[in-house]
Amino acid sequence: MGRRILLFILTNILVITTITIVFTLLRMAGVDISTYTADGGINYLALFIISAVIGFSGSFISLALSRFMAKKMMGVRVIDPGNSTGAERQLVEKVHRLSRNAGLMYMPEVGIYNSREVNAFATGPSKKRSLVAVSTGLLNSMDEDAVEGVLAHEVAHVSNGDMVTMTLLQGVVNTFVVFFARIAAAIVSRFVQNDAMRVFVHFGAIIVFQILFSILGSIAVMGFSRYREYHADRGGADLAGKDKMTHALQSLKAHVNKVDNSQTSMQTLKINNKSSMAMLFSSHPPLEERIRRLQER
Repeated sequence: MGRRILLFILTNILVITTITIVFTLLRMAGVDISTYTADGGINYLALFIISAVIGFSGSFISLALSRFMAKKMMGVRVIDPGNSTGAERQLVEKVHRLSRNAGLMYMPEVGIYNSREVNAFATGPSKKRSLVAVSTGLLNSMDEDAVEGVLAHEVAHVSNGDMVTMTLLQGVVNTFVVFFARIAAAIVSRFVQNDAMRVFVHFGAIIVFQILFSILGSIAVMGFSRYREYHADRGGADLAGKDKMTHALQSLKAHVNKVDNSQTSMQTLKINNKSSMAMLFSSHPPLEERIRRLQER
């Protein structure tokens, strides 16, 4: 799940930043479609409504782009079920069998991306348009039972509708990010005496505060992501069996050092991520804790 959460958050920040720039440039050009100031003060209700429009637009656009972005950024090669053979055909059949067991009406796309890391992720804007992708490192390093456990975990994410739930949470976070970024920018711009310069300072401050608050807001998103990981582990155990799901987590723990160093910015957000001081920004709980909870179930 870590892959899709990182891509989703990065896309979301880019989208709401782009929307903000467009809105601001339109205001500067005299096309006032986002008025929230009056007589030098702030109309907080109007600002909150505008913030919600920008915030939820950003999260839903990010959701719509999630599968496309994952394919492009990760270099995922989607397997054609009708023309696949050998190991690839078996991979597709496993995902589809688990999906049917999970009650999914539409089968996810199944893809492979070239990386030595041991990882997998699921993404997509809906259960109808989902993607389950695995790394070549995972396929080459794990036995059949462990692979099935990992796939069951990812299918559980799709079945649980985690991306839609995450989108709603991200929309709420975005709303407050946009809201407080504009209030902070208004406070900063009051210290600028020159009217023309004040406009540019206000614009720049909005972008800076929005990015900073988005990073802080990701703590809440990551916290919810860690909770959903436990839920997906339970779902994976229901689909593949508790033994296979536990074995998959234990195998991930054994291969935790096999990561792709060419993507260092993503290391804390992978399915096999290590526990660190940056735990607040990690999308996954420690593997030891996930194994313990699954065994105590």
